[in-house]
Amino acid sequence: MLNIAVVGTQANSWINELRVARPQDRFEADGTWDDPEIVTAAVISVPSADALHKYERLAFVQSLWMGVDGILGDQRFASHLSLARMVDPGMPISMGETVAAHVLWAHRYGDVYQRNQTAHLWRDEAQPLAARRTVTVLGLGELGSHCARVLRMLGFRVAGWSRSGSSIDDIAVTRDLSEALAHGEIVVNLLPLTPQTREILNADAFSKMPRGAVVINVGRGAHIVDQDLLDALDAGQIRHAVLDVFNGEPLAPDHPYWSHSHVTVTPHVAADSMPETCIPVIAENLRRFDEGEPPLHLVDRGRGY
Repeated sequence: MLNIAVVGTQANSWINELRVARPQDRFEADGTWDDPEIVTAAVISVPSADALHKYERLAFVQSLWMGVDGILGDQRFASHLSLARMVDPGMPISMGETVAAHVLWAHRYGDVYQRNQTAHLWRDEAQPLAARRTVTVLGLGELGSHCARVLRMLGFRVAGWSRSGSSIDDIAVTRDLSEALAHGEIVVNLLPLTPQTREILNADAFSKMPRGAVVINVGRGAHIVDQDLLDALDAGQIRHAVLDVFNGEPLAPDHPYWSHSHVTVTPHVAADSMPETCIPVIAENLRRFDEGEPPLHLVDRGRGY
């Protein structure tokens, strides 16, 4: 039997599902343990490790997030702990839907018509076919590669950038970031957050994109230098930005993104972890941990994902 702490604001709903999947284990919400010294595993649904340091015998942590930068960035997260990120079979589907919706909206000038409506302006825009529009996807992991394929199926010319340069179907992939950005009329960011990718979308990056490009950030807020993006929007270099993730969350009420007419804000909802698709992954990793096998999707601390 494993003793497992479940950490996060929705802990009780996850506990109910986990107890069904692993009835032999003991699951309790963080803060309710009278004997935290017996906890050896944790399931964490928050992007930081704040609560974990109290469990002195903790050996394995299963994150409900695909991105684990918040956990690794906590200096109290001991180096001996095994950390598994969530590779949820439902998440690529959700992210593909979100990215497709935002890309199609930008491709069909939804942002322009929204501003025209506010100005009571009746004016059409020349509309190219998807086959003549290039979408650049930054990051070609599980989420990025699925989104690239979805966009290709919709008829777009899709270019991809990854550090490995691995090929995907008939999608042009480059390891040259400047080349990838130069073609991106719509740029979708799905990179993991690492020291190498932090603030990668900065003034220099925006200047390399075609004038009037659209930026869609569903990666991490720290990928973007906020002031650089605002400057590029005000200068017309970037036509519009769709932002789902931010340097501080929730987004401060006085942040200029809220009121900027060329920014669309969504509250970090591009692809949520769903119990029905996450629970089997968690249960399998707990079984592996219990039986001394390597858990799936272990994080490589050197790479940061």
